[in-house]
Order: sequence, then C-alpha cells, then structure tokens
Amino acid sequence: MSRDQARSAREAQRAYVAEGAETRTEVLRNLERLLGEREDDLLAANQRDLTAPGADDLPGPIRKRLALSPSKLETLREGVNVLIDAADPVGRPLIRRELDDRLVLEQVRVPIGVLLIVFESRPDAVIQIGSLALRTGNAVLMKGGSEALHSNRALTDLLREAVVKAGGPADVVQNVEGREAVADLLAMDEHIDLVVPRGSADLVRAIKAASRIPVLGHADGICHVYVDAAADPGMAVRVAVDSKTDYVAVCNAAETLLLHRDFPAGRAVVQALLDAGVDVRGDEAVAAMAPGVTAARPSDFGQEFGELTMAARVVDGLDDAIDHIHAYGSAHTDTVVTEDAEVARLFLETVDSSSVFWNASTRFADGFRYGLGAEVGIATGRVHARGPMGAEGLYTTKWLLRGDGHVAGDYGPGKRSYTHRDLALD
Repeated sequence: MSRDQARSAREAQRAYVAEGAETRTEVLRNLERLLGEREDDLLAANQRDLTAPGADDLPGPIRKRLALSPSKLETLREGVNVLIDAADPVGRPLIRRELDDRLVLEQVRVPIGVLLIVFESRPDAVIQIGSLALRTGNAVLMKGGSEALHSNRALTDLLREAVVKAGGPADVVQNVEGREAVADLLAMDEHIDLVVPRGSADLVRAIKAASRIPVLGHADGICHVYVDAAADPGMAVRVAVDSKTDYVAVCNAAETLLLHRDFPAGRAVVQALLDAGVDVRGDEAVAAMAPGVTAARPSDFGQEFGELTMAARVVDGLDDAIDHIHAYGSAHTDTVVTEDAEVARLFLETVDSSSVFWNASTRFADGFRYGLGAEVGIATGRVHARGPMGAEGLYTTKWLLRGDGHVAGDYGPGKRSYTHRDLALD
C-alpha cells in the first residue's frame, strides 16, 4: 500500500507540473473557496478528534494545536490567497548563457518532486503544506498524528477535490495513516525526494535516524529574548511578554530571557511575565527581583517548555548573551531589545540562528508573517533552505542546453572557443 502511494504520487506529480501555471492557480482558487464553503464540515470533523476517547488526556500544548477554529480557517484562507497572487516560477530561468553561437544554456527552477511531511497534532498544517506543494508543482504525502485523524482526512479530501475540479490528478495529494506506513515510506528514496518532519524533538530525531531520504527540519525551538542595558523598559516588557505568551505551544515562542546586569528595569520585565501567568525559573539574580520566581535548574536552560514557563538569567553583557544562545539555543529565533544600534548590529551579525531580530517578538518567525503565504516548516540547518520555508524552499533547479548539432570534440586548443556570454533572462 505504501509503495503504491509513493509510486502514484510520483506519476501524479509529473502529470500535474506538466499542466502548467494556470491549472495550479485554479487549484488554489478552488481550495480558497472550499475552505469557506466547508467550514462547518471541517469544524465538525475536528470536533470528533477533540471528543475522541483519550483526547482529554492530551497535554495542553498538543490539544491547543489540535483544535481548529473559524479564525484558524480564515488565516489558512488568507495564506492561500497570498499563494494565488504569487508568481509561479516553475520553468523560469535563473541563468541564461550563450556557450557558443546557437548553443544556449539555461538553469531553470523546477519542483523538488515528491514530498513526505510527517507532523503531529496540527491539522492546519495539512492546508499550509498542501497549498504550498500545489503552488510549486510538487506532490505531497502527509502523515499526521492519529489524534487528528478525522481532521486530516477531511482537509486532505478538500485538497484533492480542489485539484480534481481544476482537472488535475487527485493523487498529487495523499493522506498517509499508520506508523508502519511511515517506516516503509522513509526507505523509498526512489519515489520520494524530501522528508519534512514537523513536531517534537523526539519525532524529528527519529525521522532523521530512520530515513534514507534527505530530511529538512528542526528538532527544537529554543528561542531567546536578550534585553540589553540600553533597552527601552516598556519595549522590553512588551517584547518579552509577547514572545512567551502570545502562543506558548509553538516553536517560535521564547523559552529563555537574558537580562543585562546593568538594565535598570529587569524587575519590571520579570514581574510582567509573572503577572501574565508565566512560571519564571530564574538564577539567583533573577530570583532576587521578584518573590514569585522559581529557582532555575541547569536543565531549564536549553529546555523547550511549550507552556507558560520561561527560564531567565542575568548576563554580563552582549558577549555573554551570545555565548549563552550558542551554547543552549537551537538556531531557531533569537531577539535583542536595545536602543543601541551598534549592539543590535553585532547581535544580528553574530548570533548564528535562522532568524535573528532587533526590537521584535520571536513570534514573528513564521512563514505567513514573512509574507511567504504559508510554511512547510522551519529549517535551522544550512543546506538548501533556512528559516521559515515557504514556496522558495520547494524548488530545485535543472540545466537545459539547446544546440544545433554541437559536439564537444569541436572545442579545445586550435579549435572553437566558448563565448560564455550571459543573456537577458526575459
């Protein structure tokens, strides 16, 4: 069964990309419309998951990710609309070069091919990832968590309907069920080109260990807020509280607060977090700032809590903060709050994370907020794509050479020479 799915996805992808940009845009228009028309059905399917046996025992962060709402569905529609308006770069040249008279080379963008996405308890990811795959001409196999079974089925059926209504092959989008199926698919490097896991650190590590296919993703979301000595106190409070509390269950929520020793309003920042319901786990210096602080354990630094808990410590300065981030962070997202432009410049240039901010909440590290329309995931490595990965991360390239009977034996010392002249792309 798994091999049949992978094989049919490959065949469907080749047919789908050949149908052209107009078909891909029509698919997305259908999807945007169906998300509105079927809202009640989608919420009903989601409610079946939320009331299924054992659902009440799910950890709070997982249950929060599992739940769909009208506002979440509207955000998904907005993301699809961004993709509808985006240019379709499939086949667009990046390089056009004359090698010799009537011998022209092009490097063009093409879809990666077949994607396998493995995610946990986030049914909205079905639309985020599915819409990106459909925009970029890729096929996608999606394996969601069993806790979202009914939601995933309903959303995948919606995607397939959008494709079929535009005249495309339904199997360009497929729902995968069962752990055994994932294990089988991870070995099918002849049919699947890229695996993107979205979920816990344990899930990502397990996928990376088991896969014969390249894996793109991140294991942890350990994000930091560094409040510099020259930070505006009010801004420091706003950025720290929003970074932690806006949505605690996601990977771009801050997990650690670093306060410069000379920042005069550290107490106000800590108290604001406590007032927001955050369990602040601080070192001795932080604990002295407010009575509600819990003593931090060494393991709290480098911990992705996923709830209203935040580690905090006082640092001696910028270098100390950066050293801490590099020692305990996950290269996801880190922000500095300061009015000192030179401190900000050094932080932005030195912190080795996929997203680095100045005077802004870590919660902005998101494909939709970056204007990418949606995101497949966030990559913290250095190969292929980094940071929130939208449509641009789902393309690769190929070379096209158009000649007129040219042969390599005609070139060399005393023979023809290459012109290597770059040509206009349009």
